[in-house]
Amino acid sequence: MIDLFAGCGGMTSGFMATNSFEPVMAVEFNFEAAATYAANFGESHTHFADIADIPDSDIPEADVIIGGPPCQGFSNLGSRDVKDPRNKLWKEYIRFVRHAHPKVFVIENVDRFFSSSEFALLQEEARPGGLLEEYHLEAGFLLAADFGVPQRRKRTIVIGSRIGEIPLPTPTHSRLGVDDLTGWHTTRDVLTGLPAVPPTKELPDSSTLVFGERVRGVFKTPDLHIGRNPTQLSLDRYRHVPPGGGRFDLPDHLLSRCWREKKTGTTDVMGRMRWDMPSLTIRTEFYKPEKGQYLHPQWDRDKPSRSVDRPITHFEAARLQSFPDSFGWCGSKIEIARQIGNAVPPMLAEALARHLDPYLAGTADSTTAPPSLPCRLCDESQTY
Repeated sequence: MIDLFAGCGGMTSGFMATNSFEPVMAVEFNFEAAATYAANFGESHTHFADIADIPDSDIPEADVIIGGPPCQGFSNLGSRDVKDPRNKLWKEYIRFVRHAHPKVFVIENVDRFFSSSEFALLQEEARPGGLLEEYHLEAGFLLAADFGVPQRRKRTIVIGSRIGEIPLPTPTHSRLGVDDLTGWHTTRDVLTGLPAVPPTKELPDSSTLVFGERVRGVFKTPDLHIGRNPTQLSLDRYRHVPPGGGRFDLPDHLLSRCWREKKTGTTDVMGRMRWDMPSLTIRTEFYKPEKGQYLHPQWDRDKPSRSVDRPITHFEAARLQSFPDSFGWCGSKIEIARQIGNAVPPMLAEALARHLDPYLAGTADSTTAPPSLPCRLCDESQTY
């Protein structure tokens, strides 16, 4: 497989967990993210480069191409500018498909991509005479929580296939766990037992050499259980927010002017997670409760001393993204947070990989039952 816009390697992590895929090339423009990828999956096939600078002659053949072109132009949090040059990077993805000639390719992007003009152009290329005319496209929304990830992260998934139609995978989990589906995993499943008070506010003092340059790391995921230094005003705000609540639970004297004047919308701002639900989408600034529902779920109205009044740590965010504790990380605290928030949850990627496997092996047909998708959060014999 080839992983484009690979980031830290969340998608590769999930595909490799099936033991059916071997990475032959990964491309990532951000140095720290590329270093993290190389630390986990090897430097020899990792290209720290602008994808547009890689010549056609360097593109190897592959059975599968995976990846997600930058999504900021499509995101609700981005500029929503159809002329944003980052939106055009999907055309580089098509160039790789044309030269690697994979049996299957998978594109992951934010939910708004599905209704974007860029997706409409992608569909045009799959029609007769287009650059992708030999590929059949299936596209739709997948919710990460429906595949074992303790996070309600909704994404557009596009599967392109030249070996026959491949539908999107069907959920293995559901909110209530009905119809032979496992119940959603929650914050309790991955945060319980972690120290309420992070032991440090800094990353360990270590560095490594990658691509001929020195970078901080490699840090194991538990090394990322780092705290912050909130102001007294922030602490006072945290203490008023119950699970599932947010800025509307704050008394007037603790509201910022913009919150006081904005009576609707941004309901997840200064929000607290719930123990009995998956988290909302983990974004790149999860360490700032002002950006979303990122307060630790532990809260006790009657005994405030039992509340955990802080945002989640990088370690906790990585677990909510379903990264294994053994995963290694490179970069500063801010860079690692970006890697975590931008990543495809490995368990969602693993579900996609296991779904594709029988089609690539030629063993799937219209009567084939969906493959069993083992879930490491459900397997008590495995430590998470």
